[in-house]
Amino acid sequence: MLAPVGMAMALIVTAASIYSFSPRHVPPLQETRIPVDRMQLTTIERSKAGIVVAGELGSILVSSDDGQTWKKATLSQDRQALITRIVFADPQRGIALGHEGWILRTEDGGLSWQEAHFDEANGEPLMSARQLPSGDWLAVGAFGRVLRSTDDGKSWQADPLPDLSDWHLNDIASSADGQQWLIVGEAGTALRSADGGQTWQVIEPFYDGSLYGAVHLGGTHWVSYGMRGNVFTSADGGLSWTASAVPAPISLYGHALLPDGELLLVGQGGIVLSSKDDGRTLTIARREGRASLTDILVSGDGRWMLSSDGGLQLRAPTAANTTQKDGAA
Repeated sequence: MLAPVGMAMALIVTAASIYSFSPRHVPPLQETRIPVDRMQLTTIERSKAGIVVAGELGSILVSSDDGQTWKKATLSQDRQALITRIVFADPQRGIALGHEGWILRTEDGGLSWQEAHFDEANGEPLMSARQLPSGDWLAVGAFGRVLRSTDDGKSWQADPLPDLSDWHLNDIASSADGQQWLIVGEAGTALRSADGGQTWQVIEPFYDGSLYGAVHLGGTHWVSYGMRGNVFTSADGGLSWTASAVPAPISLYGHALLPDGELLLVGQGGIVLSSKDDGRTLTIARREGRASLTDILVSGDGRWMLSSDGGLQLRAPTAANTTQKDGAA
């Protein structure tokens, strides 16, 4: 009796083994969706590859269909540090900046990035960068930190500007022809250059709070903006500044300059301000939600594409269909 039972059990085990290792159909995994509408995003730009956004944990995402779908860019090193700004010198070459002195560079419009600098020991956040007419890059950041690259962003060295304090530097901007430059930062810190960034002049403080950005409007006209809804205009290349009329005391973090000259500024509380008189007066174009808007781009169909601390937001079309930022190529 035991022998037949033993043989039966052996057959059952053998059959189970054969079934376990036999090939079978596996249903496809559901496509993983990148939650771009819920991520902390700090910057949005357009390149040859499409729309590029970045922010939390070193994330860089690229969309080739105006934001309908997204894929992760390839990074040579994943430091998981917050990326603060992406800047493109042309449709293919760009720089990504982040905390811990992190700098990445791309030559394919943002699809892949190579680490060029990282300083964990002295890792102040870097906030903005631009390529000068000379070909050198300047990157600015916390505590007055300035880095320069003479090899198209492949390596970086400290290069402090003369007469500069240790206040945070938040933005570096240029005119379209690359001759006029402006650096703005904490405690009303501002520097100007009228010779393509070869020499810099400290501007007498015209505001005692933080300035987060600046944009050139053509000729010698500039706009700077920052904390608590403070916006200033200059008609003499940054030598003197006049306060603008702003409808809300809300900090402003990013801008878009439209082809017809309209200036859009974005900031806290989902606010978008508009100016059609070179920044002298601003009106509320939209105020929606509680997220802080950090940057703005206008898509090909006219939609506003807004990065924020609560994810990417898409808003109703406007008459404009392109965006210019800081006179960059």
